[in-house]
Amino acid sequence: MTKDRRKGSVLHLHSGPRSVGCLSQSTGKGGQTCISPGMGEIVWIVLFVMVFVSCSALLDLSGVHWVNATWMGSTTIPCTYTLSEGFTLQTLSWSIERDYSISTIFRRDDSGDHILLSRFRGRVSIPKHSPGNASLLIENLEIPDSGHYTCQVIWRSENKSLITKEVTTTVKVVKVPATKPIVRAGEPGLSVPAGSSASLTCEASGSPPLRYRWFRGTPGTAPRLLRSESELAWGSLRPSDAGTYFCEAEGRVGAAQRSDAVELVVTGAAPAVPTPVPYALSAALGAAALGAILAARLRRRRSEPLYEVAFRSSADVTGLGTDEEAPVKCLHKETNVKSETSNDTFTMKDSSHGSISVGKKHEYENLMSAMELEYEMEKPE
Repeated sequence: MTKDRRKGSVLHLHSGPRSVGCLSQSTGKGGQTCISPGMGEIVWIVLFVMVFVSCSALLDLSGVHWVNATWMGSTTIPCTYTLSEGFTLQTLSWSIERDYSISTIFRRDDSGDHILLSRFRGRVSIPKHSPGNASLLIENLEIPDSGHYTCQVIWRSENKSLITKEVTTTVKVVKVPATKPIVRAGEPGLSVPAGSSASLTCEASGSPPLRYRWFRGTPGTAPRLLRSESELAWGSLRPSDAGTYFCEAEGRVGAAQRSDAVELVVTGAAPAVPTPVPYALSAALGAAALGAILAARLRRRRSEPLYEVAFRSSADVTGLGTDEEAPVKCLHKETNVKSETSNDTFTMKDSSHGSISVGKKHEYENLMSAMELEYEMEKPE
């Protein structure tokens, strides 16, 4: 029984032997209007359709029908829906139809995100923290990526019923040549005071990668190539940097495109740059002082006499007594003198065994070993 607040009437559903499912209305005056069974079924169908349309309106899914994408570039296929109270997202999926074959690319459910088609792994993504946004981003587009893409969303209501919506978009991947580039000047523009920083940026679109070149000079003459990058920058402008500049952009397909020329104006004079004289002078003085010290030490070492000691074994060693002394000959030579000048003799003693005598003997009967130690100390020329 349902009350109609607007009219104060009550709807009754009767069943009888003649009129099964008769829908009657009590007017409150004792009167009753009975509707035929066919009319009752129609009413129920209308109510069901109204409820379904109401839910469908709350769960709206929208997209576009056609997308032109650039080869080797990236594109986003739009797919958005409206959130509705009492409904939760059950499944979100993207599929592609190409050459009469349908394959699922992406699927999101309670277990997470899954990329099911291997050739799209690492190239597709869907926003995770943007409720209502199911748009598909495809990167590094190839020609075989063209096809019909379908975004499908399934919601679950509180009574466990499921509602499915989907939208299909046709994607065409084409090779696009570079467009005519545009030169954009950074702050403060094309009129810059001397000593300030400035930059010019070359912008174009087309199938990446795009190659850029900067030139100085008027188009039609012999320009001078400055740089092979998209940006031309100066850290400190000089008056000589003023002039006409333009750029070129070239893609994988098509010819290079040239921008319009721009005129860079440098105002004022360049600030004087101080010469680092104190630093250079101190470095030179330090080097000179270090050189003088090294030269003095080298002269001092050269003035000191150098000696050489030679050991030769050409004599016999006789029985040694503890109290005997042996004369040892030392040969001294003066600088620049080749002949011997004097023969001196000195005594050599051993701290632990006393003195030892070294000499030449003519007696060989008691000889145990033969050795003569001759020390020659010479001053080099």
